[in-house]
Amino acid sequence: MWAELAAIGKDPSTGGYHRGGWTPTERACTEWFTTQCTARDLTLESDGLGNLVAWWEPSADLGRSPESGSHSADLGRSPESGSPSADLGGGAGLHSPSAFPSSDRGAREARARSGVVTGSHLDSVIDGGAFDGPLGVVSALAAVDRLRAEGFVPSVPIGVGAFVEEEGSRFGMPCLGSRVATGVLPASKALGFKDRSGVPLAEALSELGIDPAGVGPSPLLERMGTFVELHVEQGRALTAPVGVASSIWPHGRFRFTFTGEANHAGTTLMEDRHDPMLTYAMTALAANKQARLAGARATFGRLSVEPNGTNAVPSQVTAWLDARAATDEVLQSLLSAITRQAVERAERDGTSVEVTPESVSPIVEFPSGLRDRLAAVLDDAPVLPTGAGHDAGVFSDAGIPTAMLFVRNPTGVSHSPAEHAEMDDCLAGVDALAAVLKDLAK
Repeated sequence: MWAELAAIGKDPSTGGYHRGGWTPTERACTEWFTTQCTARDLTLESDGLGNLVAWWEPSADLGRSPESGSHSADLGRSPESGSPSADLGGGAGLHSPSAFPSSDRGAREARARSGVVTGSHLDSVIDGGAFDGPLGVVSALAAVDRLRAEGFVPSVPIGVGAFVEEEGSRFGMPCLGSRVATGVLPASKALGFKDRSGVPLAEALSELGIDPAGVGPSPLLERMGTFVELHVEQGRALTAPVGVASSIWPHGRFRFTFTGEANHAGTTLMEDRHDPMLTYAMTALAANKQARLAGARATFGRLSVEPNGTNAVPSQVTAWLDARAATDEVLQSLLSAITRQAVERAERDGTSVEVTPESVSPIVEFPSGLRDRLAAVLDDAPVLPTGAGHDAGVFSDAGIPTAMLFVRNPTGVSHSPAEHAEMDDCLAGVDALAAVLKDLAK
């Protein structure tokens, strides 16, 4: 499975991945996922945005041995090999929960919030690594295989999920799929987001045959009683093969707009300039210093310059700050310190600065009872926080009991082609996830 998925969307020159939401490479990953789920006789459901959950129903394996109905013959097929695939646009061929006839609604309510869901996402940051997201999806499928091979029959449904645009690399909103699914991001706002080419999300969906009118809070969550996300650890804090998350640091994305005056780079005296690039440059340095002082994280990783000419003083510089800290108070203090220094520098440069929050997520404390239960199942696995955002944090904020497992990252490098986890640790992650699912669904 890992080898098949690793070939999709890989840049041959950098080794990084390009799987932005609803792009051909991300759709190919999704088709791979549907093929794997179909081969396992899982009941695949989709919502209006394209979030997917494939269900292993308790009744599906009753009366059959682990050897019967095996899907192993299908595991070697690639997405291009004529596999049975659902329509990845409008969802034809998928079981849509919102399309249940009224006679089935009572049954739906009776089973509401009973399932245990695991999984992650298949999209990537721009030129990202192979493990962030896909490791959780592949491990979830492998864990189901492991439990079935053992003859385990769950007492509640087990779902394997793949949630769209978690990274926000195309439309700028992290965890877009899970935010819309839980209703914290209104569909009307999400559909208006534009990618870097100016294409609105609504148009991108329509081009794939997805009706934007169907986008909204997801019926997939009605069966999600517990969510467990396995993810590669994105730092160097984990020394054991597998750990359990305690919390997700508060974090946010903030747009800084620096405005000055365009002018000729060769004829304008230095003292006559109103250069927003200088204001931005000082602000980037201030962010680095303030984050170090606070024990936090601050990064300007994206920049847009107008008119973007080599021989012109810019008229405007737009920069996006990613800021994270251990507490909400430290995050707010960090942003205030960076903003204050930006404004002070703008006054000296004869420019102006405007700060706009694009997304802000408060601290997520995973339920201690569930966290400790998982750690105990895994022989007192280490418990640690993370500075990275995840769909698990969105589902937790929505009131769904949620936990996370981490697989060791030997270098701590992530969101980079150099992102890595050793295969032995990945297999230990599968063992851990299978043990957790068995405990939660017994």
